[in-house]
Amino acid sequence: MKENQRHEPTEDYFHLEDLAMKTAAQYFGEELLYYLGVEQKAVAIVPTESVHLEARKMFQDFNYELEDGTWLHLEFESDPIQIADLKRFREYEAATSRTYQVPVITCVICTARVGQIRSELTEGLNTYRVKTVHLKEEDADVIFDGLYEKIGKRETLKKEDLLPMLLSPLMGGTMPNKERIRESIVILSKPGAEVDKEELIKMQAVLYALANKLLDDMDLQEIKEVMAMTRLGQMLMEDGIEKGMERGVEQGLDRVNTLNAKLAESGRTEDIIRASKDKQYQQLLFEEFGI
Repeated sequence: MKENQRHEPTEDYFHLEDLAMKTAAQYFGEELLYYLGVEQKAVAIVPTESVHLEARKMFQDFNYELEDGTWLHLEFESDPIQIADLKRFREYEAATSRTYQVPVITCVICTARVGQIRSELTEGLNTYRVKTVHLKEEDADVIFDGLYEKIGKRETLKKEDLLPMLLSPLMGGTMPNKERIRESIVILSKPGAEVDKEELIKMQAVLYALANKLLDDMDLQEIKEVMAMTRLGQMLMEDGIEKGMERGVEQGLDRVNTLNAKLAESGRTEDIIRASKDKQYQQLLFEEFGI
């Protein structure tokens, strides 16, 4: 819900927020998992598409292979979790586990403003559960206080310091969302932020996407003016952030998912796993299938 004007959220807005969260997951996987309380490290990003015997295709938000071989399936939900969602997650887990012969755990990142989050479903003899993380329970004010303290001491801001800041517009706290996003952009522009050019652009993309989701038109225009001074500004002026993110994230994911589907249909499961870890081999497979 926007802060100054109360509009009904649209499906496009929800998709934009989900895309921002996926961008964060893709580029800051290890830091995100740690921040979400996952003790094991991610060793690879693995397929997000399951192919069923009925020739249906199902796309999951994000999968990581953990150190013990378990796959962690991340889902990003802008709406309250419904029974239908739990059934969908359960089906994802079963299909993925059967296709790739791996154990799967689902973690749902919930950004809805709700008091109670549904996390389990009992049908027949079985109870299905997911791990839930409710970002509204986090306090963005505390996040920024810690960053300001480090900046005051001239300490370097690392990726693990900056990731909670990127997610701050989805958290609780008293600081208005416009200020959270504005301050995040300013902090990223400071020389103490230890990130390379590509990481910086992706971080700015996350903030801009959340601004589109959460701010009214007047506040969004102010953020655009601040963003125009960043590395991402030229992209915004030429093509718009949505197209830029599609080029950098969605098109890449679609290409990988298409490859995974073709390999799965050919029974080449080992090639799927190898390609997720070996980019040169993945490129050879792209050429083999003409993708």
